[in-house]
Amino acid sequence: MKVNVIGEKISQEEINAYIKYGEEKYSDKIIKEMTVKTDGDFVDLKFDFANVPFDRIRRITGYLVGTLDRFNDGKRSEEHDRIKHTV
Repeated sequence: MKVNVIGEKISQEEINAYIKYGEEKYSDKIIKEMTVKTDGDFVDLKFDFANVPFDRIRRITGYLVGTLDRFNDGKRSEEHDRIKHTV
C-alpha cells in the first residue's frame, strides 16, 4: 500500500495506526493507496481502493446466471427461443 503524508510529519507508529484503522473499517475492500493530510490537531484520511473484477449476472429463464455453460440442452434451447426486448 502506498502512503502519502501531506502537511506536518508524523511518526511511522501513527501511520501504522491509520493503516490498521483503514484495514478494519474497509475489511471488504483492498486499499491501494492512503493519503494522510495533517492540519494541527486534525487529520484527514483518504483511501483509494483497488478495482474489483465484475462479472455480469443476468436473469435468464428464471435463473441468475453469468454464463450459459452450465445449462443443459433444454435450458439452452429455452434461452435461444425467448423473445429479447430492447429498451
